[in-house]
Formats: sequence, C-alpha cells, structure tokens
Amino acid sequence: MYNLQLTAEQLEFRETVRDFVEREIKPAALHPKRLEPFEKPLLHDLLQKASEMGLRALALSEEAGGAGADCLTSCIVMEELGAGDVDIAVALGHTATLAAILFDRLLTTEQRKRFLPKFTDDDSCHLAFAGRAPDAGMGWCYHRPLVGEGGEPTAVKQKNGDWVINGSVPFVANAPIAKLFAVQVRTDPRSAGTKGISTLLVSRDSAGLAVGEPLKAVGELIRWHHGAGAGVAFKDCRVPADHLVGREGQSPFADPAELARAVPLLAAINLGLGRVAYETAVDYAKIRRQGGRNIIEHQAIGTKLADCAIKLELARNVIWKAAWVADHPEAIADRSVADMPHQTIARVYTAEAVNEVALLAAECFGAMGVMRDMPLQKYVHDAMVFLHSEDADGATKLGIAEAISGYQRPAAVSAAPDRGRTVNANGVGDSVGTID
Repeated sequence: MYNLQLTAEQLEFRETVRDFVEREIKPAALHPKRLEPFEKPLLHDLLQKASEMGLRALALSEEAGGAGADCLTSCIVMEELGAGDVDIAVALGHTATLAAILFDRLLTTEQRKRFLPKFTDDDSCHLAFAGRAPDAGMGWCYHRPLVGEGGEPTAVKQKNGDWVINGSVPFVANAPIAKLFAVQVRTDPRSAGTKGISTLLVSRDSAGLAVGEPLKAVGELIRWHHGAGAGVAFKDCRVPADHLVGREGQSPFADPAELARAVPLLAAINLGLGRVAYETAVDYAKIRRQGGRNIIEHQAIGTKLADCAIKLELARNVIWKAAWVADHPEAIADRSVADMPHQTIARVYTAEAVNEVALLAAECFGAMGVMRDMPLQKYVHDAMVFLHSEDADGATKLGIAEAISGYQRPAAVSAAPDRGRTVNANGVGDSVGTID
C-alpha cells in the first residue's frame, strides 16, 4: 500500500514550486487591481516562467526531455500551483498531461522526431485536445449503453493520403495558447459513436485553422471554465497523412484510460485552491479581534476552521490514493485496492469539499468576504466553477454507482445531436461557456 512519506525528490518539487508561487504568482494573481474587475486574464508572463522551470513537461519522460514525474508527484506540484492561480495551473496541467500521452505513448518514432523537438525547444509551445471524452454524458444514461454525441469535425482523405478537415469544436481548453492540437475528427461518416473517429495532429499555423476569441467573464457567452479556452474552426484545413495518431477510425483517445490518469491532477489543483482559502482565513482569524480577543479563539470561528481542515485532509488523502493507484494498477489486479473509479471519487469529493471550505473561509471574513478587492470572492467563484463542471456534478456520481453494481458499459451505439459537451486536455468535460 502507498505511504504518506514523500520522497526527497517529491519534497524538493513541492518546496521549489511553493517558493515560486509565494514569490511570483500570488502577488500578481491577488493584486487588488486585478481582483476588482470581473475579467481576470491569464498571466502569460508567469505562465512562461513556470514553463521555463520545466512544469510544462512535468509528466514527460526524462528520455524525451521532461521531468518524468509520476501521477502522485504531478498532483503534489499541481496543488501548489492551484494555491497560486488556478488558471496557470490548469493550463500547465493540460499541456503536461497531453505531452506524456502523445510523446511517450501514442506517437510513432518518426512522429516523435518531427514534433518533440518543437515542443521541448520552445517553452511557449502548449498543447490542446480538440475532442470529446469517451464517456461524455455518462451520467445521463445510467445503466444504459453510452450514446455517441456526434458533432465532430469531419476529415476526408485525398488521393495522396492527406486529410482535409472541415467543421468546428465550440470549446477547446488551451486553444488560445496552443501551438499543436490533437484533433478528433470523423473519418467514417457511416459509423456512429466512437467508431470511425480518428485523431490528427494539427499545427496552429496550418492554413484553414482558426482559433476564436477567448470567452469573457461577462457577456453573451459567460466564461465558466478555468485556464484558457476558445472555439476552434476548420475550413479546408489540409493535414499530411503522417499526422494521423494511431489507426484510422480508431482514435486512441477513445480509451477512457488515456485521459483518466489526468483527473487526479485537476482535483489536486482544486485542493490547492481550497488550501489557500483556508490558510487565508486562518491568518485573518489570528489578527482580527472581536470581543477582546482574536476571533480564532471564538468557538464559531474555530469550528469553521476545524471543518475546513478536516475536509482538506480527507480530500488530499483521496487524491493521493487515486494518483498512487494510477501509478500502480497492479494494486487493483491483486485486490490490494478496491476496483473502483478512484480518480472520479477524488474529483467529485474534492469539488464538493473545497466549495464548502471556500464558503466557510469567506464567512470568517464577514462582510469583507464579498468585497471585490479581497481574494475570498475569487476563491469562492473558482470553487464554484470546479463544483459545477460536468465532471464533478451529481450525474458523475452515477459512474461510481455503476462500478458498485458491476455494470459494464457497452460501446457507444449511435450518434446523438451535439449537446455542447466538450473535453479538455485533462479528460474533463466542460460546458461551452454559457449559463442558463
């Protein structure tokens, strides 16, 4: 079984990133002039500094030029980044996850020679996945075959073997900063669901690829996601034949396991957010005096902070366990660990726990907790975004319920109208940015 004693390398990772967050990210992310407006653009300069530290290639193998971090180490790092700024953390998490999937596992030797140097030599090269999760909409068809959502861009093979893509994806995480896209396209219009779906690598500078404007915090379409995201459109976008990932009509991303390993990372970012909200409340409670003593000595405040501490410790334990299981699948095979979707359990529990922690932390500030130049209002909003994303809502729990009952979901059986569900590079479903 995993133990809770971190290795010297993991401790060094944590302390290095924590120091960077305290010195550089927090002062910029929490500056009152940035907190007051509704619009909080991505801090590109700090994202670039984090990339130069190697965090963009955190999970990429050392042989390929990365840090070679396992899932648990990645979660430790993402928690620290989440405590600084969730948007920077999510953007880095997308790229780090996709880099390991593509360059370490999916690309051929020739493809790796072509694309890997462009990634490792350019610290501003980020990655994006334009597609849908294989289990998107899972909760809405409880104990029934998964229904393919459809709506992917289409790709037609030319006589010389090249592909021509047409269509659009309404929301792609990391699209505004990505230089390389892994795009899911329907290459066989006669097939339904995940059958007939292929994945093509498309460079940002490809003719016929257009990235839309990032969603704004307010407006007709409201920004309701973390990180950077935008729509991507393809119009007669020509892609060379050797940019196909895997086999034609059999996208490797149709395997839920490819993206499931990344779910604990997003939970860890969420945990970092909850931790910094809690620490902010503790610091304030130690200096705010009411009734002749600091409010941390008041029973009501002490109870709130104790509840926060309990929830965060439980969330960290479940995240670390999910990450450890991802690194040691043999633990399930030999029944050391229950055969459960541990990453889903971690994601759902953490989203609910951190939302409660953020609200309790804000209550410690009283009326100051809702002031726009104070960080608590940002923490509460960020926690609500995590809670209401479609991979952490109540329907997601039905996937856990199916595991309990032993239900084995068949493959997708037919295509259905596009419901706007998308998937980011961490394998996590997002809405397209609207609120009803």
